Amino acid sequence: MTFKERTAIVTGAGRGIGKGIAEVLAANGVSVICVSKSESSCGAVAAAITAAGGKARAMAVDVSDGAAISAAAETLLKEFGKIDILVNNAGITRDGLLARMSEEDWNLVIQTNLTSCFHWTKAIGWPMCRARYGRIVNIASVVGLVGNAGQANYAAAKGGMISFTKSVAKEFARRSVTANVVAPGFIKTDMTATLSEDVQKAAQQLIPMQRFGEVADIAHMAAFLASEEAGYVTGQVFTVDGGMAM
Repeated sequence: MTFKERTAIVTGAGRGIGKGIAEVLAANGVSVICVSKSESSCGAVAAAITAAGGKARAMAVDVSDGAAISAAAETLLKEFGKIDILVNNAGITRDGLLARMSEEDWNLVIQTNLTSCFHWTKAIGWPMCRARYGRIVNIASVVGLVGNAGQANYAAAKGGMISFTKSVAKEFARRSVTANVVAPGFIKTDMTATLSEDVQKAAQQLIPMQRFGEVADIAHMAAFLASEEAGYVTGQVFTVDGGMAM
């Protein structure tokens, strides 16, 4: 994968998939801005990348707060001049059956997972269009394609992210700015580690490859879509799920 002195924002970079994406981009020479709500978590990731010889800095941003995103984007554009790659990865879950799901849990998941994507893309995407170069990679989920009982809020947010990305891809294509989705299946992260052994075994039965994926599987797909080589790929959804949703 080729990157020409590019700068990237990766949200939710304090752990899991976001951390993995930040590390792969940095290993390929990209200057990475690691964003998460927790200053300590994104700071630790940025410090580790720097110690390994990469270029990274941390920025604590509450992505459920649109004003905070706008202020952060303005600061970063002034500091770096331009942002070439935007990876919207930040997300949370508040699972529960619809009959017992609170409005608060619905709104928080939509705000954090989907509306944050709108704010970051609006703030960073238009400068990309003016520069006539950009890569937007949104990390959704196969749940956004097939749904899942107990995750109506999460599925709605991830499904909305997919449709949002396709619309952005059509708006930005003439300016050489691409927008694509990576939709992970079950990936080994802190979130899946909390599942009981029985639930994990049941989940694996739904996967033709009979195992959970690795963070690296998502990180390398995201990095490819952010690279120079992916310049003619836009508006697409790439499921990385061991065949679960095919």
